[in-house]
Amino acid sequence: MTAKPLHAAAVLAGAIALTVVGSTASAASPGGWTESGTSYTGSLTGGEGVASRADGSLLYRGLGSIPIALRIKGWNHVGDPDIAQGHVFDAYQGGDGATSKMYAVTTPGGQRYEYVHQLDAGEALNNSFATVSPDAQWLVSGEWGTQNRLQVFPAPLLNPATPRTGGALPQAGQITLSRAVDNIQGCDFVSGTRLVCVSDDDAKDLVQVDLPHALDGTAVTGQVTTLLQLPKRSICSGTFESEGIDFDPRTNTLRAEVVQPGICMVSTSVYSYSPTT
Repeated sequence: MTAKPLHAAAVLAGAIALTVVGSTASAASPGGWTESGTSYTGSLTGGEGVASRADGSLLYRGLGSIPIALRIKGWNHVGDPDIAQGHVFDAYQGGDGATSKMYAVTTPGGQRYEYVHQLDAGEALNNSFATVSPDAQWLVSGEWGTQNRLQVFPAPLLNPATPRTGGALPQAGQITLSRAVDNIQGCDFVSGTRLVCVSDDDAKDLVQVDLPHALDGTAVTGQVTTLLQLPKRSICSGTFESEGIDFDPRTNTLRAEVVQPGICMVSTSVYSYSPTT
């Protein structure tokens, strides 16, 4: 996953998506999700990810969301975030040749702590997303490209195995996937044993990963099922890019982002889904 420049076409930010050029949600799938609404956010500050707060409001992330202090340190890309117990978890990566990735945790009081993971042998430098297990003990993340795993770490700050004020973050037991997935941009837990992830493959798939038990720091295998394809709707033509995903357990709402193509890339569509089972 690489950073994407935005063109100066803000006038198009509100001129969104009326033409259907892709498939819509199907309820005939495991988990049974049905499209229930669409909203829009600016790509510069919202096109990389979304997370729901306890009060129901949404937190967005985009390339314009990266604090200057972190840019100076070389963290030039932010992925899809998550919120757990009021703490915001952000996934950061550096440029080509980087040998580490970083997870930033911002407390409800606004204090930010940085947890740096030195890349293990064979690990990609990309840091596409961060999502925290429902028990707030494990952080799941992912790399770019075709992958057969998701990475698992102790949840920074919330898991007592991690330093209290930032520091090193080693991997725990990973999730081995039952089949390879392409370009996972974000995942979120919908239960203690199920994640839903968004893939930036050709079809813009949502995929489901079912675990044999809740994460406990040991290696597990996740069963992968394709759920549905995200819509591709825009007044512009070209290549769409699927991005962040969020599940709000208070409303049982699943949201997934798609950045619009061409000069419409200043706008990101946020599709909402409701469970049918």
